[in-house]
Amino acid sequence: MVDVQDQQTTEGLSPSGENLSYRAYTAISEMIHKRRLRGGEIIVEGRLAELLGLSRTPLREALQRLEGEGLVAKHASRSFMVRQVDLSEYLQSLKVREVLEAEALANALGRIDEAELLTAQSEIEGLARLPNMHTEDHWQSDDRIHELFASACGNSVMARIIKDLRVTTRLFEIARLAERVEADHVEHKAILDAIQEGDVRKARRAIQSHIRSLYRHAVNNLG
Repeated sequence: MVDVQDQQTTEGLSPSGENLSYRAYTAISEMIHKRRLRGGEIIVEGRLAELLGLSRTPLREALQRLEGEGLVAKHASRSFMVRQVDLSEYLQSLKVREVLEAEALANALGRIDEAELLTAQSEIEGLARLPNMHTEDHWQSDDRIHELFASACGNSVMARIIKDLRVTTRLFEIARLAERVEADHVEHKAILDAIQEGDVRKARRAIQSHIRSLYRHAVNNLG
């Protein structure tokens, strides 16, 4: 007979302390992505702990994890603050993404799980049928598509760098470029079509076109 504690460990469930830390992590991450915590904002730990109904220990563990992921950073006062990405850093990050993601996508063709590809295609088709494309649903689809080929590119270092760069560009986009939802949808569909066809040249063009479009949009509207 399996003990309940053993079963939880076997199934990958965390002890309660870690569950509280994870709860804090997901809550703060959501607050950042929904802009309830904005770039450059100092995080007042006592107030946030009270808001989330948690003690400071799991809250600080969550903030340290978010710091490792690049969503928050240490302020001069040793407090945490939501990381702020300016236009220059955003554009530079896009330039690097253009090179790396084109290579990652080319390498991933033939390695991407068919079921995962179908899920991504179904998700984006579902978004197109909505009367008003919801930003949160869009970000979820965006993550799925880019992670689809980054995780299958066969180069874990490249995949990790792409993930870090996408954190940087996402922080800028949720604050400044939320209105690009429909354009992204069209460009994402072109990427998925190229993956489905297994066409390396078409895939490279699709991802490069998408990232260059983001770059032009930022320069034209914010430069």
